[in-house]
Amino acid sequence: MSLEPLLAAGPVVYTHAFAAIAAAVLGIVQFAAPKGTLPHRSLGYLWAFLMLWVAGSSMFIHGIRMIGPFSPIHILSVVTLIGVPMAVWAARKGQITKHAKAMKGYMLWALLVAGIFTFYPGRLMYQVVFGPSD
Repeated sequence: MSLEPLLAAGPVVYTHAFAAIAAAVLGIVQFAAPKGTLPHRSLGYLWAFLMLWVAGSSMFIHGIRMIGPFSPIHILSVVTLIGVPMAVWAARKGQITKHAKAMKGYMLWALLVAGIFTFYPGRLMYQVVFGPSD
């Protein structure tokens, strides 16, 4: 494992990756911790910020070009940029079931599923973890 390919990719890419990793870890903590508490709300705002950074920074990452400079994953980024603030707003309005369902969805689709695709041979995170693909 080497961070060299990630760091060489530039600040947008490495801050995107580190924010995604931090959001994944923090998301797991949020699922395990008591809900509705001050720590849950505080860490939730941090998680939302990280998710917005991940989705926003992805708009400047164009490793796979299918629709101009974009790929289908960018659709998920747009949905995340709109949906995460809406999910936070739902919690503030007391719509906890809606909030919880949305946040679980973003953990699953925007972090887990999208993250799995970064480990496809030839992609950057594959190189970080497994070395250059032959």
